[in-house]
Amino acid sequence: MKKSKLFLTLGLTLLLSLVLVACGGGSDSKSDDKKGSNSGKASGEQVLNLTESALIPSADSTKADDQVGLNVVNQTNEGLYALNKDGIPAIAGAAEEPKISDDKTVYTIKLREDAKWSNGDPVTANDYVYSWRRAVDPNTAATYSYLFDAIKNGGDIVAGKKKPEELGIKAVDDYTLEVTLSKPTAYINSLFAFPTFFPLNEKFVTEKGEKYAQNSDNMLFNGPFQLKDWTGTNKKWTYVKNDKYWDKDKVKLKQINVQVVQDSGTGLNLYNTDKVDRTVLSADYAAQNKNNKDYVTVNDSSTFYIKFNQKRAGKDTVFANKNIRKAIALAIDKQSYTDTVLKNGSKPANNLVPEGFTFDPGNKEDYTKESGAHLEYDVKEAQKAWKAGLKELGVNEITVEFTSDDTENARKSSEFIQDQLQKNLDGLTVKLKNVPFKVRLQNDQNQDYDFSMSGWGPDYQDPSTFLDLFVTDGAQNRMSYSNKDYDKILNDASVTYAADDQKRWDEMVKAEKILLTDDVAVQPLYQRSTAYLQKDYIKNLQKNPFGPDYTYKETYLTK
Repeated sequence: MKKSKLFLTLGLTLLLSLVLVACGGGSDSKSDDKKGSNSGKASGEQVLNLTESALIPSADSTKADDQVGLNVVNQTNEGLYALNKDGIPAIAGAAEEPKISDDKTVYTIKLREDAKWSNGDPVTANDYVYSWRRAVDPNTAATYSYLFDAIKNGGDIVAGKKKPEELGIKAVDDYTLEVTLSKPTAYINSLFAFPTFFPLNEKFVTEKGEKYAQNSDNMLFNGPFQLKDWTGTNKKWTYVKNDKYWDKDKVKLKQINVQVVQDSGTGLNLYNTDKVDRTVLSADYAAQNKNNKDYVTVNDSSTFYIKFNQKRAGKDTVFANKNIRKAIALAIDKQSYTDTVLKNGSKPANNLVPEGFTFDPGNKEDYTKESGAHLEYDVKEAQKAWKAGLKELGVNEITVEFTSDDTENARKSSEFIQDQLQKNLDGLTVKLKNVPFKVRLQNDQNQDYDFSMSGWGPDYQDPSTFLDLFVTDGAQNRMSYSNKDYDKILNDASVTYAADDQKRWDEMVKAEKILLTDDVAVQPLYQRSTAYLQKDYIKNLQKNPFGPDYTYKETYLTK
């Protein structure tokens, strides 16, 4: 998504429940028994109609790095592990729990022998070897290749220092996989459940070449569903039950129809005319429908934040100045933003790592409590930093461009931020650039923006899935932020204290203060909730705490 994951990048849109990576778990604010839980038996036609807020940028498990693509891969493919209804990685492609060496670095994994691809080929150990080597190959340019730092030689291969064949994975035989880690990794099962670690059929991918995963006709699937009717650019696609799937008896849905809907009003009309079974509500519609019996809000572990790009087109931007970053960060009233713009249960965030996501291994305290609040709204301090920044730059006024998505909520969010900044900081002009989701992802990858709205849904359940985004030259950094002390702390947490859970945790708590309070590298805005209207006959709709948002494997309808 990193991951996570989007987010997104888990670059995430503001209309639908998309986070990189990747991305964050939640629950129904009303009642899990009423909405989405196991209640009754499947009845009626098992066809579910859903919406997404954007086209599929990529359905290639190696390259998918946004929540739309990750959701697609998650429904149609499967790895060694899969998240269960409690958000815990459980064996899936693996036949049994791995045998682990005494030093916790070598995993011997038996694969289930009844797993098949949708063309009838068996899923073998070589499918994992090929997929993982493809992901770390620099020529592939996989966004989530950094997750393979956990695998022996992964980091060196991504950096071009070693060959993909040197990755710590090998097929002992057709159904036995040996994975060697670079160090003990507490969250390794989470990675095994993440789409970038899913297998690929080497023969099929090689034969398709550049056509692979460009449309649904050029794909293979080993998961609960097959993707159909996707041309690569169209706004509608379908999932149909995969009869070759090893666990097909648990799959109750015959078909899932998906269409892209970017306007909340359109989604509401489709819902009210029974064309879709679930729709996201924008702020205004959420407020209007709070008393509707079908109204639900879903909380998750995605954090949205402002990214300050310090270098654009090879030149320093005004955001290379810390005081300018600090001024803008402190000049936005986050409580007013969530109350008046989002209006869907989302709450202000004063941390990058979300609340209620991960906890101290010793005293079980929430990460955000131990880290403390950062960059809270403070107009006086914002104006003080602003004046200092202007003086340091030798200017009296600044014009900057704020980039976000082109959805209804994203436009309203952009306008709120523009108003706050221009009202509180004299001499600042903010121009808005609202673009399609796919375009924003590309701009982010090219580092072609001044400052922007971004978001991240976790790739695995650990603070590092957020903190690692901003290490120097990291794949998700994309804003030229660099701090040697920050890098060292995260390296110590990852390497020096890899086998000491408490020391590792304590280092990661230190890191957020450097990133936010000391450097103001990014500005957290809110932790997301999403308001929906959802038919009460939808059962077992699984919301995941990290990685892809949803799993439909055991969802069913009681019409």
